[in-house]
Amino acid sequence: MRPGPIWPVTLECGDLVLRPIRYRDKKEWTEVRARNSQWLEPWEASNPDPAGGLPDYRQMVRSLNSQAAQASALPFVITERVPASRNPAIVGQLTVSSIVWGSAMMATLGYWVDQSRAGRGIAPTAVALVTDHCFRTLGLHRMEINIRPENGPSLRVVEKLGFRDEGYRPRYLHINGEWADHRSFALTSDEVPEGLLHRWLASRPS
Repeated sequence: MRPGPIWPVTLECGDLVLRPIRYRDKKEWTEVRARNSQWLEPWEASNPDPAGGLPDYRQMVRSLNSQAAQASALPFVITERVPASRNPAIVGQLTVSSIVWGSAMMATLGYWVDQSRAGRGIAPTAVALVTDHCFRTLGLHRMEINIRPENGPSLRVVEKLGFRDEGYRPRYLHINGEWADHRSFALTSDEVPEGLLHRWLASRPS
């Protein structure tokens, strides 16, 4: 069963705040992406149509907002409260996409984090926070994450959180100019009755 409107929503854990992406985020978002261009380029989605291209920022936000209104996506920016700043800084992006209701009750999740913030637990905390929201609030049953086998930092995120490795998907997505193999990871709601965020935070060194 599909619930009522699922968007907008803001999720928080300590200094981490996941909120809807906005048109007025363009300047900050673009600066973060430019600073991380080499870090992110090997894992970037690309368009297999030689005559096509990826949407610009405004087109991307418009498309994500449209999907959210149709209850098929949750487009978050990952922000972090920092000292001496009024507003949390953008440190990444996380999108729940391809939400399927009915008998499937599942979705796919993708994310990236600023390289300067990598290794501090931001990505696994954000993934756990959103996964709990999807399971507990939206009633979804399954979350899936697809990762290139060469993407070590992203693989460590799903390994830390206990997502099951469900094997290879050959030439699954068009990434950085070519069809790329991925490994598929998944988790179902009954595997984390205590909540994924609770399990993740309890596993971290004090």
